[in-house]
Amino acid sequence: MKTRAAVLYGTNQPFQIEEIELDDPKEGEVLVHLVASGLCHSDWHLVTGDLPVNYPIVAGHEGAGVVEKVGPGVTAVKPGDHVILTFIPSCGRCRWCSSGLTMLCDLGAGILQGQQLDGTYRMRNKDGQGLGQMCLISTFSEWTVCPVASVVPISKDLPLDKVCLVGCGVPTGFGAAINRADVQPGETVAIFGIGGVGINAVQGAAVKGAAKVIAVDLVDFKLEMAEEMGATHTINNSREDPVARILELTNGIGADKTIVTIDVVQPEHIGMAYKATRKAGRTVVVGLAPVGVDRMDVPPLDLVLMQKEIVGSLYGNSNPRADLPRYLELYRTGTLKVDELITKTYTLDQINEGYQDMLEGRNIRGVIRYQ
Repeated sequence: MKTRAAVLYGTNQPFQIEEIELDDPKEGEVLVHLVASGLCHSDWHLVTGDLPVNYPIVAGHEGAGVVEKVGPGVTAVKPGDHVILTFIPSCGRCRWCSSGLTMLCDLGAGILQGQQLDGTYRMRNKDGQGLGQMCLISTFSEWTVCPVASVVPISKDLPLDKVCLVGCGVPTGFGAAINRADVQPGETVAIFGIGGVGINAVQGAAVKGAAKVIAVDLVDFKLEMAEEMGATHTINNSREDPVARILELTNGIGADKTIVTIDVVQPEHIGMAYKATRKAGRTVVVGLAPVGVDRMDVPPLDLVLMQKEIVGSLYGNSNPRADLPRYLELYRTGTLKVDELITKTYTLDQINEGYQDMLEGRNIRGVIRYQ
C-alpha cells in the first residue's frame, strides 16, 4: 500500500514529504493507521546528527492510532484496537524484561538502525530504496508497520490525538520524577529544561507531593506553563544563576532531587544540576547528550565526601505495558494533564514548521494530526 511520510535523507536537511510504499505486516507485526504523532526533540537529533542513524529514514517515535491489520502469530491485538506506539519494544522474555526493566529490553538494541527486527525494511521510496524506521515505528507516516511488541492497546474512549503524547514525553518526564528520582512528599525538586519532557517531570514531582518544585529554563512562556503544571518556583537562567537561587530557596542545603531534561545535554548542564543537589541527594539525567560527549562536569571527590548520586533515566524507568495504562488512568481523573501540553497542531506537510516552532521555544509540544 501507499502512505505519505516525512523522510529524512541526511543530516541538516529538511524533512521531505513523500508518498512511499509500505509492505504488509509480517509475522509478529501489525499495520497501524496513525491518528496523531508528537513532535519530540529526539527526532531532531536525527537531523543534527547528534543521534547517528542510517539514512534515509522515516522518523517519529511518539504516536497513537488504530490497528488495521495483523500479521501471522499476532494475538495480543486485533484490527480495530486503539493503540499507543512505544519507542522501545519489550519482548517480555529477556533478562531485563523478566527483571521488570522492560525499557532495557534486548529488542531495543538496534532501534536506531532502521531495519525491522528481521533485518529487512517495510518502507521504500519511489526509487525502491529501503527506508529505515526510527525506533521501529516511524510515526511521521500516515500508516506504519511495526512489531506487536511496540504497541500497547488502550481503551477506545481515550482521544488518540491527545494521548499520543503518552508514547514518549509523558512517561519519560513523569516517570523520571516518580520512578527514577523517587520523589517523596515534602522534598524539594528542581527540573532543568521545561520542554515536552521537563514539563511532565514538573507534574510528576507535584503529584508525588514535593513541597517545592523549581522549574529552570530560558523561556518565560515555558516557565509560565510550568507554574500551571505544579511548579512552585521558576528560574530563568538567562537572568539569574539557578544554582545560587536553588541554594537560597533551600537555606543553603540544595534540592533533594534534580532532574536534567535539557534537550541537548552538555557536561556543564549535569554539573549545574549536581551543584544544586544536596548531600546524599540524587541528580537524574534524562536529556540526551550528543554522541561523542564522554564526560560530566562533576568533581569525583564530591561523590564520596557528599554521597551524591547521578543516575540516568530511560523512558522514565517506566514499564510500558504496566505503566502507560496507569498513567492514562491518572489522565482520566485529571491528576495527570495531557491535553494542556499541546501548544499547536500541524499537518504532516507542516512538520518543518513545527520543528522550527520547537527550536524557537514557542511550543511545549507540537502534534501532527492525520485524522
